[in-house]
Amino acid sequence: MNIVNDETAQVSAELILLFGGIIVIALVALITYKNYVSGLGKELNGTVLNDTTNTILNLKNKFM
Repeated sequence: MNIVNDETAQVSAELILLFGGIIVIALVALITYKNYVSGLGKELNGTVLNDTTNTILNLKNKFM
């Protein structure tokens, strides 16, 4: 047994590092997407929704 030239576990270690990197990237993407969607919800609850509602009510009043 020559320990210096033994590379049988190297592939396993590389695969573990590869999958770990993929998991970290996926978690960062999910957290970023969650923050993006949360920001959209706050935006819709604010001025955009109120402006749209006021526009619809003004159109309704014009046709009455």
